[in-house]
Amino acid sequence: MEPTPDGVSDSAAGAARDIAVVVGRLRRRLREVAGDQDLTPSQVSALTLIGKHGAATASALAAAEGVRPQSMAAILGSLDQHGLIRRSPDPDDGRRQLVTLTETGRARIEGDRSARREWLARAMQEKYTEDERRTIIEALALLERITHS
Repeated sequence: MEPTPDGVSDSAAGAARDIAVVVGRLRRRLREVAGDQDLTPSQVSALTLIGKHGAATASALAAAEGVRPQSMAAILGSLDQHGLIRRSPDPDDGRRQLVTLTETGRARIEGDRSARREWLARAMQEKYTEDERRTIIEALALLERITHS
């Protein structure tokens, strides 16, 4: 296929569009499976970040998520209301607070992750043949290159 004036072939543009649509649908479906409807995507993202990296300040979380500190404060306020996080004084600077997960928050992350993996594994088993699953695995290896650029 001929490249477009911007140097991108029709096939590359079509593949990019199709991948974005499928990934969006898959993300929405995984959110439904995990029961995240009571949290916004930003709240889920912050909760996951805290779970991965442990105690952090609100400003560090805002920087990691690429949001304004005021936005992160609102996100953390909601997570606090849900009982998913705990705030405690920073031992190195008493003016700041460290945010950590509560046991409820940790259980929420683990339960959601487990539900998503189980649903996806079951769907892969039910909807695809072994050869199709191998093709998907090969395609994922190719797509992985995009994330390393």
